[in-house]
Amino acid sequence: MTTTASALLLAAALAAPAADQSFKEPDRAKLLAAMDAKAAHYGDLSRKIWEYSEVGYKETKSAAAHVAELKAAGFEVQEGVAGIPTAFVASWGGGQPVIGMMAEYDALPGLSQQDIPEKKARVEGDPGHGCGHNLLGTGAVFAAIGVKDELAARKIPGTIRLYGTPAEEGGGGKIYMARAGLIKDVDVMLAWHPGDRNEASVGTTLANITAKFRFRGQAAHAAGNPDKGRSSLDAVMLTGMGIEFLREHVPQETRMHYIITKGGEAPNVVPAFAETYVYARHSHMPTLDGIWERIVKIAQAGALATDTVMEMKLINSVYNSLPNDALAALLDKNLRRVGGLRYSPEETSFASTMAASFTASEDRLPLGSEAEIQTLKRTVESSSTDLGDVSWLVPTSELSTATYVPGTPAHSWQSAACAGMSIGRKGMVVAAKTLALSAMDLFTDPSLVKAARDSFDKRRAGYEYKSRVPADQKPPLNYRDK
Repeated sequence: MTTTASALLLAAALAAPAADQSFKEPDRAKLLAAMDAKAAHYGDLSRKIWEYSEVGYKETKSAAAHVAELKAAGFEVQEGVAGIPTAFVASWGGGQPVIGMMAEYDALPGLSQQDIPEKKARVEGDPGHGCGHNLLGTGAVFAAIGVKDELAARKIPGTIRLYGTPAEEGGGGKIYMARAGLIKDVDVMLAWHPGDRNEASVGTTLANITAKFRFRGQAAHAAGNPDKGRSSLDAVMLTGMGIEFLREHVPQETRMHYIITKGGEAPNVVPAFAETYVYARHSHMPTLDGIWERIVKIAQAGALATDTVMEMKLINSVYNSLPNDALAALLDKNLRRVGGLRYSPEETSFASTMAASFTASEDRLPLGSEAEIQTLKRTVESSSTDLGDVSWLVPTSELSTATYVPGTPAHSWQSAACAGMSIGRKGMVVAAKTLALSAMDLFTDPSLVKAARDSFDKRRAGYEYKSRVPADQKPPLNYRDK
């Protein structure tokens, strides 16, 4: 080819209009239809994860199932990241923007449940998906693969990344993944969570600090030589009593709860070792710091009063979520575009039977309309999540969809039942579609990415994030061990 001909071809290429990479309504409809065609497959995957029901940092089969799905779709997957065997990062594409999604898949101890509207365990005492993380993880994988397919078909630049994050239920997997530098190049992080309604709004969660207080005393015969004993159980009981008295003297939105994980071996032996596992929560981390200092003093006082030795083992601490106005608006727009769901006659019967198991609500005070009451209630969520820490590092937003029968409390047998059947799967599909549409908007409209960053910078206002988990602490891989 002559130099003149080459120059003419180059000029023609430069003059040709660039491919239209905007994301218009026909593109949305096409993506949603493609996801509808695959919904049953991902419903089956969510059911498989539901049956595995593995607790935090033990989600070996659950993580492997998600990894296999992502590899089959063409993602490059790093497994066992951040010193966590069940953590992974799956990426497809290249360059900016980098849009991340978060997948969780840990179950809760003791919530084994059949997919029926009455309390009946699959295996008595086993874990169960009472927070719907089987749906959460699978829905995020579904969304990420849907986005990858769209990017590939239209040759749109950028990176879609799926983070497999273990042990959200108190183990803080995301904190250790962030510390390993795995999210430092992310432009926007999108997430979702199962719930009893469809909602994308500006709100926050509760920060928390959790620890096991371990007391060591002296064993002795409880009847023959009680004066020789130093009861570690007495120290645990006094700690619990001190926390109860503290409730009057903390901000009313504070949450404090605990269990006795070890109380001794036999009633006729003064317990030489006892342990209590304590949570404290508040929506403002500096306020929570002060509350936690008082809890530690209470435990120290319990040890002093009983002549025992106290050791505190910090398990986890998460921040409250940093809202992002721009991303919340984007998720809300796409959630409305996707729409809700309809129950089949069988699902309606399931829901009606289940609703009868709920504790009756108290009569409401005349505070306003139902919408106004819900707004007051949900400005601050009563839950905590390690996604909160991520939200202080990169622009992040989370939506919820109705995977539970309305009125279902999380962490219950009712929510575990819904997570294993078609009601849960329908809500998961709504979430996956909303995430996929929102990610495509971000890939095709740079102004949305900038707006998310601007909102992040404004909300954070120069605040320096610093995790309360010590920098040298390793992931507590055995925190669920008994």
